[in-house]
Amino acid sequence: MAKKTFTVLENNPEVMNQLAYKLGLSQDLAFYDVYSLTDPDLLAIIPRPVYALLVIIPLSDIWHKDREEEDGPKQTYQGVGPDEPVIWFKQTITHACGSIGLLHSVLNSQAADNIKPGSTFEKIRQDAIPLHWEDRANMLSESEPFEIAHEAAAQLGDTAPPSLEVADNLHQHFVSFVKAKDGHLWELEGSRKGPLDRGVLAEDEDALSPRALELGLGRLIDMERNSGGNPRFSCIALGPKHE
Repeated sequence: MAKKTFTVLENNPEVMNQLAYKLGLSQDLAFYDVYSLTDPDLLAIIPRPVYALLVIIPLSDIWHKDREEEDGPKQTYQGVGPDEPVIWFKQTITHACGSIGLLHSVLNSQAADNIKPGSTFEKIRQDAIPLHWEDRANMLSESEPFEIAHEAAAQLGDTAPPSLEVADNLHQHFVSFVKAKDGHLWELEGSRKGPLDRGVLAEDEDALSPRALELGLGRLIDMERNSGGNPRFSCIALGPKHE
């Protein structure tokens, strides 16, 4: 079977809200732009608690080296069943990292309590739980509702979707940082070898708390800055909808 290719998604609230609602997330939740990780006034406009951060980060040399060192000795994650701390999807669909990041953000956080019965989200979650990673990847690849929702969202955003040639050379990744129901911060990305447990968060610490940023996105930014690079990223936060 030929490898499937999707259209690249922008990481902005309009696109991801459209995709999330199409897949079955209640409109009681929404994604919001994160304009700063340190400015109190800009952080204050984001409704809390934040369940997950969905981030695009360019794959710099230092981040690539760090990933290789962390993933190198590992086997691909074999977790399966209802007792998994998180549901992780290996990405086998080209350019599906945005929609897989959305799945990771919604299905593994408290946001999962706001999935509509009978929705595509619910079906994907229930179908994925008993499957090993290969079968999960195949299930996503064969899901027509998932593909239709992704492609509809790809037509939104501030710019036209890039051509496949341009998209293949972007060298950037969607990463989801999720406070899961076990209280841990998980780093989830379909091109890694499995989910990454970054540490425990207190009950009153959400995915945008100082502790979560220290364990997750902030660690990547500091790594890039300390190597003399320019830490560029695009970040949106999933939380309650503004009243």
